[in-house]
Amino acid sequence: MITLQGNSIYLRALEPEDLEFIFEIENNESIWEVSNTQTPYSKFLIRQYLENANQDIYEAKQLRLAICKNSTFKAIGLIDLFDFDPSNNRAGVGIIISEEVSRNQGFGSQALDLIINFSFQKLHLKQLYANIGAENEASLQLFTKFGFEKIGIKKQWILIENEYKDEILYQLINNKK
Repeated sequence: MITLQGNSIYLRALEPEDLEFIFEIENNESIWEVSNTQTPYSKFLIRQYLENANQDIYEAKQLRLAICKNSTFKAIGLIDLFDFDPSNNRAGVGIIISEEVSRNQGFGSQALDLIINFSFQKLHLKQLYANIGAENEASLQLFTKFGFEKIGIKKQWILIENEYKDEILYQLINNKK
């Protein structure tokens, strides 16, 4: 667990008790553009997802972890490795801090730092990538802070409220591998 422990947060596996938290995040329309969600999720589907959360990343091809403050078990956000490709040693990464009051306090930075180290040291990945909306300044700053480089722009990629928006592809290559 030390690998996933930061100064003020830690990352943990999802638990059945996270049902309401995940339900709220997945059904928060204000963040659907970030998560590429277009329809709501039922509690039934999320419960099924949590029941299968015991699969390891090699089986599920993804890993979703809860971001928690050190002083509590309650999740304040989620960080995901997705599109896990062990043949090419790469994965996508996504992060959300759910409540406004917990944003801009360094929790996202710590979580991203932990998942980068975990990905490169424990999973032996060569690279991580992130797809970030061109107008999402907070995420753009966060990922560039950790060395992710802009490698391309997907023009008019996402339709949000009848307007097409660009998405930027960022990549972090582990040159120590």
